[in-house]
Amino acid sequence: MLDNNVNLDLMTFIETEILPRYSNFDKAHGMPHVTSVIRRSIKLAKTIGADINMAYTIAAYHDLGLEGPRAIHHVTSGKILAADSRLNKWFSREQIKIMKEAVEDHRASASHTPRSVYGKIVAEADRELEPMTVFRRTIQFGLDHYPEKNKEEHWTRFISHLDNKYSQHGYIHLWIPGSENEANLKKIREFLVDKKTLRTIFDKIYDEEKMS
Repeated sequence: MLDNNVNLDLMTFIETEILPRYSNFDKAHGMPHVTSVIRRSIKLAKTIGADINMAYTIAAYHDLGLEGPRAIHHVTSGKILAADSRLNKWFSREQIKIMKEAVEDHRASASHTPRSVYGKIVAEADRELEPMTVFRRTIQFGLDHYPEKNKEEHWTRFISHLDNKYSQHGYIHLWIPGSENEANLKKIREFLVDKKTLRTIFDKIYDEEKMS
């Protein structure tokens, strides 16, 4: 799947036993999401000089907790990673502890700074902030989780979510200065000011998702 320096034995295990579990999640958190988080994590790890295998594994496990309640999925994901004894083949107990904490620290609404560079890597990699991708995932999540809402109610939810998360007073935190996420977040904030253009974008994506 990836052109990188990840241990091939570890990659085979992750791709066979872990990644398929994401096929059960909603569109916004399915296989395309986890594979993009993995790619960005590896890229950041290489840039920073962190352990590629650890960054890869953290990314692969980061949302498995969505098998349970979403509100605590980051904590549950960390527990799943720490409890998976199969990882002992590739990592020490200290490395597994660091990876567990990184998974716990990845959530966008977390108010504290991630405890290690690995938490910062996965938190940053999980922020897919390309504006059109953010808009589509927000609409996909709304349609998956609130099918009873009509289009105007989805628009209201869409704007509310973007404002709460991505605006100047939003809860999102970026932990690695100079990343491409900074530039993308600026673009999202510009769209939030221009509601007319944003409504046009919403209508187009909403109609596409309803037809898919």
